[in-house]
Amino acid sequence: MNQEPIRDARALGVPKMLLLGLQHMFAMFGATILVPILVNSQTDAAGAAIGMPLSIQTTLFFAGFGTLLFHLCTRLKVPAFLGSSFAFLGGFAAMGGMREGIYASMSQAEKLQYACGGIVVAGLLYLLLALLVKAVGVHKVMRFLPPVVTGPIIICIGLNLAPSAVSNASTCWWLALIAMAIIIACNIWGKGMIKIIPILLGVVGAYLVAMLTRQVDFTGVREAAWFGLQPFFTDFGGSVAKFDLSAVLVMAPIAIASMMEHIGDMSAISATVGENFLDDPGLHRTLVGDGIATSLAGLFGGPANTTYGENTGVLVLSRVYDPKVIRLAALYALLLSFSPKFAALIGALPSAIIGGVSFILYGMISAIGVRNVVENRVDFTNSRNLIIAAVILVCGLGFGGGLTFRVAGAGVTLTGLAIAAIAGIALNAVLPGNDYEFGKDDGHNSGNLGKY
Repeated sequence: MNQEPIRDARALGVPKMLLLGLQHMFAMFGATILVPILVNSQTDAAGAAIGMPLSIQTTLFFAGFGTLLFHLCTRLKVPAFLGSSFAFLGGFAAMGGMREGIYASMSQAEKLQYACGGIVVAGLLYLLLALLVKAVGVHKVMRFLPPVVTGPIIICIGLNLAPSAVSNASTCWWLALIAMAIIIACNIWGKGMIKIIPILLGVVGAYLVAMLTRQVDFTGVREAAWFGLQPFFTDFGGSVAKFDLSAVLVMAPIAIASMMEHIGDMSAISATVGENFLDDPGLHRTLVGDGIATSLAGLFGGPANTTYGENTGVLVLSRVYDPKVIRLAALYALLLSFSPKFAALIGALPSAIIGGVSFILYGMISAIGVRNVVENRVDFTNSRNLIIAAVILVCGLGFGGGLTFRVAGAGVTLTGLAIAAIAGIALNAVLPGNDYEFGKDDGHNSGNLGKY
């Protein structure tokens, strides 16, 4: 028998709420700090270093601060966490490798400032889409994003993350399996609080095993300071964004991908919680929250933010849907951003444990996409629906390296998810027979976002 969902975590008491927030923090932490780690270590095709000094502390600060801003913009209703976006990694690589014009003799640190200027503009594009949604109404906009489009996109979000889970787990399979076993045992056979925090227990349990078997390198923890300010506090002039058309043309178009991912994530969270967040508080509000968080992060030298599927997976497993728990995780991220030592302690978590946890969470995301399609009774005996879903799945999974083209002399990369979203939306708009009605529900399932 399934556990009844908990919508007000205060009923569990403050200590348990704090643990639930910690669980969400662990879920987002690995991926959030991985973005600046990857940006710092990027190389070009010849193997030359083109990495830029994106700060982990700044990334954590704006993940937490951006999440709190998002919750304010969405009337404290949506249980979503905003972490650093992987969609912009291609843009960072393009900026790091630029050697034409003003970038010919520019340092990598200054290139980062221009890349962040492009992120500011990318965030503003969210606001333009939000204005469009507000002007014409979410019902008209969502007619172009029915479950036959959003469902397969959600499936692709999880499946695109799957190689990352396998790659991390493969660094030490037995450790990854321990993390998975703890999570599964707690979720299936656990009682009370144990059933609610399986991710946290899986991470902590596997981490203890890793420490006992000397699988953890604490060198960085010992060397890190207990307290430290983010670069935008200590070196404001060297962190604030700069603007150039070439950089904007490289970074801003990536917002197409991240906005589509945002809509997919909002659909996934709505389906998970059983509340239509696209209608209330409204897609325009969630877009504004994500856009402001992204622009603000870019303005002060941080990466773009995006709604995190990892935390959606935690919602599925824990069945605690209270947004206050997410806000606790955001506060933890803010506190950690001021302590390099604590950040290093969690950063020392073996990647195999992250892989084991990701096996569960990423699979949950794809399963939510399947559920979205099933609950909305998408008719796959209809050739129109079958073609749309087929094209989305092939584009989303087939364009592993994205699609790169030249704009103003710089390479612009659309991710596979962006290509899938564009193809799905276009086919849904062009092919005859679109009878989807957003928000129409037959009363059998409150999580439905519409009906065919």
